[in-house]
Amino acid sequence: MRAMAIRLKTKFRKKGPKTLEDRASVVAANIWRIAQEISRHMEKEGYALGGDRQVAAVLTELIAFLIQIADRIVYGQLTEEERGRFINALGKHTARITSTNLAEFVGEGRYVGEFVSTLNARLADYSELAFQGHDPSYSVLRYLGEKVSLAMEQTDSKWVLEQVVDIEGPEAVKLIKKSVGEIMGVKVT
Repeated sequence: MRAMAIRLKTKFRKKGPKTLEDRASVVAANIWRIAQEISRHMEKEGYALGGDRQVAAVLTELIAFLIQIADRIVYGQLTEEERGRFINALGKHTARITSTNLAEFVGEGRYVGEFVSTLNARLADYSELAFQGHDPSYSVLRYLGEKVSLAMEQTDSKWVLEQVVDIEGPEAVKLIKKSVGEIMGVKVT
C-alpha cells in the first residue's frame, strides 16, 4: 500500500471559535481533494477513466463514500443535532464544490440535483451495511468498488473492484479519518 502525497487542510488561519458549518466546509474541501487523488492514482495504475462524465461519476461515488465515513466518525461524539447540522453542511459544501469543479472540466450544466440524488441514495445504502467502529467492513468497501466499477464500465477495467477494495478504499479511509479527527477534534480509532 502506498502513502498518498496529498496535502489536507486541517488548521484554520484565523483564530477563534469555528462553527460546525465552518468545519464542514474544510472537511468538504478535503473530501474533494481525496476523491480527486484516488481517481488520479487509479489512472496512474492503468484504470482508464473514459471521459469527463465517467470521471464525474467516479468522483461522486468516492465523495458519497467519504461522507459516510465522516458521518461514522462523528457518530456518538457529537449530539444528534450537531451531527445532523454537520452532515447537512458537509453535503451542501461538497455539492457546491463538485458543481463548481464539474462546470470547469465537464462544462456548464446542472450538476447539483443529480449529485444530491446520488449522494442521498448512496448514504441510504451505506447505512444498511456493517461498520466496525469507524472502519468500513468488507461489504462497505465492496459496495464502493461495485459502484466505481459500474461508473467505469464503458472502459475495460475488469479489476477495478479489487483495486478499490484492496487499495483505494482503505487509503481514502486513512485520509478522511485524519481530516475529520483533526478538524472536528474527535477521536478516531
